[in-house]
Amino acid sequence: MYKPGQKTPMSNRFRSYLPVVVDVETGGFNAKTDALLEVAVTIVRLDEAGHLYPAETTSTHIKPFEGANMEEKSLEVNGIDPYHPLRAARGEQDAMGYLFKPIRKELKETGCTRAILVGHNAAFDLSFINAAIERTGIKRNPFHPFSTFDTVSLAGLAYGQTVLSRAIKAADIEWDNDEAHSAVYDTEKTADLFCKIINRWESLHEQSVPLVEMG
Repeated sequence: MYKPGQKTPMSNRFRSYLPVVVDVETGGFNAKTDALLEVAVTIVRLDEAGHLYPAETTSTHIKPFEGANMEEKSLEVNGIDPYHPLRAARGEQDAMGYLFKPIRKELKETGCTRAILVGHNAAFDLSFINAAIERTGIKRNPFHPFSTFDTVSLAGLAYGQTVLSRAIKAADIEWDNDEAHSAVYDTEKTADLFCKIINRWESLHEQSVPLVEMG
């Protein structure tokens, strides 16, 4: 059983869930009708001291599904040209399989039962992942279908900030506005923020609660 300030395996830290940080870039705000264009996922691990850290990141560009809507304003923000000849995008089914492979591997290695999506406004990211799964008929979804960890709420608690860039700066993490709205950059920065908040919580207990060996 997890107790604050005590080392624990990942399979016990979040009730058998594996945190996986996700960011999506899309052609709009409606997961049912608007294109999913880019996804990045960052796996989170525990080091020998029991602190979280961002590990590997996997990302892919995605071809718009047939009949997908794409709003010009959304494309202006994320800078994506969905039909650029050098984009090397995957179809949705292939993309989901590519992204889920390292997650399933990590689940097996850690003994966790399921991944839980970590995101900034996580419900938005999860809605697009779930919509793509529904369209492609993928049966083995590694993510919990509705539970998430949202760094908006966590950053609001820890730093009094809810906007990603402001929360990142409040956490003394480097932020580059020119790199923002890339799925990889936003995912890795969100992972940094998530880990820092969780580790900050643990540090409040480490001096008063003796560490135990990881079982």
